[in-house]
Amino acid sequence: MLASLRADLAMARRGYARYAAYPGAALAGIFTNTVFGFMRAFILLALYQQRANIGGYDASAAVTYVWVGQALLMTVFMWGWLDIAVRIRTGDIATDLVRPIHPLRAALGFDLGRAAYHIVFRGIPPFVVGMAFFPVRLPSEIAVWIAFLVSLVLAVVVSFFFRVLYNVVGFWTTDVRGTMMLGGIIANLFSGFLIPVSFFPDWLAAIARATPFPSIVQTPIDIFVGTVSGPAIVGALVTQIAWAIALGLAARWTFDLGVRRLVVQGG
Repeated sequence: MLASLRADLAMARRGYARYAAYPGAALAGIFTNTVFGFMRAFILLALYQQRANIGGYDASAAVTYVWVGQALLMTVFMWGWLDIAVRIRTGDIATDLVRPIHPLRAALGFDLGRAAYHIVFRGIPPFVVGMAFFPVRLPSEIAVWIAFLVSLVLAVVVSFFFRVLYNVVGFWTTDVRGTMMLGGIIANLFSGFLIPVSFFPDWLAAIARATPFPSIVQTPIDIFVGTVSGPAIVGALVTQIAWAIALGLAARWTFDLGVRRLVVQGG
């Protein structure tokens, strides 16, 4: 058990180190995230010129939603991630399959390390800038901070297994970019990243909440902002856990199905 945990931590350190090796990219990303944060915040604030509350959000909650969303953008990394698909296409996945750790478990550890780097170096700096210019709302209770951090880890896990699902399409096709783009469009809409799900018409909000995508962005933001509080936080975390398990099982099954096809073709 201890050796297994050490292996997971080693993969997380590798994920952290890979992205820490490119500080220039991080600085460019901070600038871009901050600029878009200002744009999104001013657009949302324009809506509050006529109304004091929209979908349970007042103006302060809305700008907090924007800046937490900008902090989560690279942390949950919903789109543009093709690590497994590339390894399938190049054949490097064959090396992963002979290692003592399942490729998906190793990739998850790696991704958690990546997420740790991104929340610190791509997430916190834009958020701090947002706090300096907008009435950002911070949780007032330590329990809420803990719940937010737990929700954030679960969001990364749900996002990871979602990304695996469009990556393993590479077992059946040589180019997964179309699948990735389609998945990104759907995730953008239903995750609550573009606008809060509570802003949607009731019928569209119901569809969004029936998908795993709000667990990637909307749930941690709602916990941070306080639109989900008290016992509802437990329900939100349980929903994230359920989606993490469901997508994890789907990702494992699809990956193993693809491996069987690979073995048959490869002899």
